[in-house]
Amino acid sequence: MDLIDAFEKVTDKDAAIMTGRIVKEEGIWVGNSSGSALQGLMQLKNNFTKDDVVVVIFVDHGTRYLGKMFNPDWMMKMGYFDKSGLTAKDLISANQKGELISIDINETVANALHIMLQKDFSQLPVSDGGRIVGSINENILYNAVVKNPEIKNEKIRVVMKQAFPFVDISAPLDSLSAMITSENPALLVRDFKVDKTYIITRHDMMNALMK
Repeated sequence: MDLIDAFEKVTDKDAAIMTGRIVKEEGIWVGNSSGSALQGLMQLKNNFTKDDVVVVIFVDHGTRYLGKMFNPDWMMKMGYFDKSGLTAKDLISANQKGELISIDINETVANALHIMLQKDFSQLPVSDGGRIVGSINENILYNAVVKNPEIKNEKIRVVMKQAFPFVDISAPLDSLSAMITSENPALLVRDFKVDKTYIITRHDMMNALMK
């Protein structure tokens, strides 16, 4: 203990967020103890000068944390995505969202699969005469085609689910994170001022919340 000059407290939330950042930004497969170590250093940064040499030891890897800080549902459940002041508009700007892409209710399942694979989408809103009436996602289509390969020639209306919920562009981030779940992987954002609709996905939330 004579060698220790100070202790620095790191919250579970800050450690979890930093762990995710290390993996995403540095490509180093660390665990929560390593995230805690780096977060502690960041909290002490004002104590150092640009000429100081600091060593941080990463003591664990991320395998045992796959169900925790690398699981968006767990992070949201624990409330570890607090980004006070951010809104749906910030997410749209950060992810450079363009016009909403949807698929007509009379298109085939095969066409839906083609669009999703071509554009690397995990989900799509379904429209009817310009109005959003339903949704599909990769899990729905995969399960449907595996169960009955011939369904790819059927209309989307046969397999679609309910439409993604609509939210206003000014909706705060904390309310959005509570609405995105495994059963509801996306939200539709309406900007009435410019008469446009955008989509926010779980991936978009992760990008914003881990920054």
